Amino acid sequence: MDDADSEFAVLEDGDEYALLSSNAQQSAFRLRNKSEASCAFIDNDDAIRFQADYQTLKSSNPDWDADKILAQLWDHGGYGWLAKQEGEP
Repeated sequence: MDDADSEFAVLEDGDEYALLSSNAQQSAFRLRNKSEASCAFIDNDDAIRFQADYQTLKSSNPDWDADKILAQLWDHGGYGWLAKQEGEP
């Protein structure tokens, strides 16, 4: 976790993925792919859509663990396209 992550609270933490939120209102998210050392910063309108997608997946699949939910968002939700290598500006 880098310094920017210290301003974010962990919502989900799996072996391969992690999801962090900027505040209680969840106005920004960081979706990390640990194995690829990359992170998608999601804010503004994307954060609103992401929050809806996340809540839908979580409530529709209560038996899924963090990695399965977050991998679905990363790969099929398209949020992986927003990712940069960790440590890049």
